[in-house]
Amino acid sequence: MIFRPLCIVLALLLMLPDSAEAQGRLPSFGRRRRPQVSQGLMGDRSGFSFCRLAYEGATREPGGQGWSTDYPGADSNFMFRMEELTTIRMSKYPSGEFAYSILLATSPDLFRCPFLFASDVGTMRLSDDEVAGLRDYLEKGGFLWVDDFWGEAAWDRWSRVISRVLPNKEFVELTPEHPIFNMLYHVRKIPQIPSIQHWRRSGGGTSERGRESAEPHIRAFFDEHGRIMVLMSHDTDIADGWEREGDNKEYFYLFSPDAYAMAANVIVWAMTH
Repeated sequence: MIFRPLCIVLALLLMLPDSAEAQGRLPSFGRRRRPQVSQGLMGDRSGFSFCRLAYEGATREPGGQGWSTDYPGADSNFMFRMEELTTIRMSKYPSGEFAYSILLATSPDLFRCPFLFASDVGTMRLSDDEVAGLRDYLEKGGFLWVDDFWGEAAWDRWSRVISRVLPNKEFVELTPEHPIFNMLYHVRKIPQIPSIQHWRRSGGGTSERGRESAEPHIRAFFDEHGRIMVLMSHDTDIADGWEREGDNKEYFYLFSPDAYAMAANVIVWAMTH
């Protein structure tokens, strides 16, 4: 990975508004207890907030937690590292804690998030109102990154959901030759990052569904002007490289640098295209 100057790009980032928290009841998943979300002011409203999409789960995937997969560690660690490694100013509460955001697809505050993240989307179910809200967000310039869904069944379920949001669109397979892989860092191959639990159980394996998920993919839906609307990291768990960076030294060195390099590239791309 090779770092490049950030001055112009980060100056643009600092001019963008932050997002707001989701209001009201968050979706549940069966009988599992959902994480508690602090309600209140976002604090420094001029900073960048990591926005996460909450949704109702239609099914379960092994090792997944629905919309809250990798939450909140991935969200807070991501914001910490971006502030540490760049000049991006992150949104914080008065206490100094990072003010990451959780929103529903029907929230009007969605339009304050130039970047939106969703995890374990092979379990996603959206109502008609949520489909319409997410489509409106994407068509008006929003950017969605979905991550951490593995295997053909999860891809098929996600494909059915996104086809309702963006009908008649075909995804494009991205390779490391695409400029998004070289915005700040040179990411020379698509990283396959497993959950730390799978990595430990398998003795260092990276494919969570065996041969079925042996090759990681980065795919995208583009609008008519060539702007990426939806980025999809399939058969890899980029966010676990953020969430679990402090759990195991070997895991950190194997996966977290690539996870953060990819994240920085995606964020800068989303904010400047």
